[in-house]
Amino acid sequence: MLTKNPELSRLLISPSVLSADFCNMGEAIKNLSKWGADMIHCDVMDGRYVPNITFGMPMVRDMAKHTKLPLDVHLMIDEPEKYVGEFCDAGAEIVTFHPDASKDVLGAIETIKSKGKKVGLAVDADKSFAEVLPYIEKADVILIMTVQAGFGGQKFKERCLRKVRKAQELKVVKNYTYDIEVDGGVNPSNAISCKRAGATIVVAGNSVFSSDNPKATIHSMWL
Repeated sequence: MLTKNPELSRLLISPSVLSADFCNMGEAIKNLSKWGADMIHCDVMDGRYVPNITFGMPMVRDMAKHTKLPLDVHLMIDEPEKYVGEFCDAGAEIVTFHPDASKDVLGAIETIKSKGKKVGLAVDADKSFAEVLPYIEKADVILIMTVQAGFGGQKFKERCLRKVRKAQELKVVKNYTYDIEVDGGVNPSNAISCKRAGATIVVAGNSVFSSDNPKATIHSMWL
């Protein structure tokens, strides 16, 4: 677990570099440390599971050279079991994937754990929480999408917080230790709703990188 009791500790902020200037990625990575980010969210898209295409292992490997912050890698790709090991080797601390995209969910989980990294399981905005239930006790992070996977800059879907609350209820009842991460349209106005629902980590991309004062924006979500 990355955080302590969410009632006793602040939210961790994981800004998504999907919203950064890709021509100045090195500078963006270094700035996130200065601004107070807790980790760096890397959205990997393959043009198949989602319609957009972003970057792969080489970019993650290069990011790892420029920061000491944990790399929080979110795979929005088909058959992630083929690649999770390579992302671990590239420098990811957390490797999150969508179970509905995998033909071998347990194999992917086992590979990540064998590399000494944290396993994240993601639920897209239009998917049921039931997608992660068969594997939830093996998860280090449950990521709840509050936008549709595939594009940055979308509006936060508050209805998805029901799944955050479900993850929190199970965590308490079953004594699970996973972190709950909320990803999509998070900003200083709705971060508190995420925490109240049970989130311990929030992903904030556009709200950070489009801010006139990114450091103040990050600090305002230290709830």
